[in-house]
Amino acid sequence: MARRGPEINPAGRRLATRPLVVVAGPMLTRDDAVALFERRRSAWLAGDLDGYLALWAEDMRFQSPVHVEPLVGRPAFAELVRFSFELSRPVAFEFAQIAVVGDAVLAEWRITVERRDSGRRIAWWGMSVCQVERGLIVSWREYWNPSDVM
Repeated sequence: MARRGPEINPAGRRLATRPLVVVAGPMLTRDDAVALFERRRSAWLAGDLDGYLALWAEDMRFQSPVHVEPLVGRPAFAELVRFSFELSRPVAFEFAQIAVVGDAVLAEWRITVERRDSGRRIAWWGMSVCQVERGLIVSWREYWNPSDVM
């Protein structure tokens, strides 16, 4: 049953009640989120494209500082991940913080890669927010400084 709360008009008077929260399934726990992120990290560090992509919903959306318009769908995202694996070898993927609010997971992380052409290591900090449904990532937005990866 949804909780109900007052609807307030601009004059500050109470009008009718309306639903405030409706939960349509099991709540995502922090343990669920950590387990999903650990599977993601393991697949990424192993360069396991199929294992990595299996954690994302077919109709997922991905957005980063270099993607003004989000990538939509697992096939488009697969091209990005495949290209990333071709350019760089994953070295480290650390999580500093993971928090869950409803079906959203907020994370602070640090990634290190090694460029395949030069052997140069690049590390950067980032933050992300993702939505998880039925154990799969359905949307992902990440924030980091593009100059850190140049």
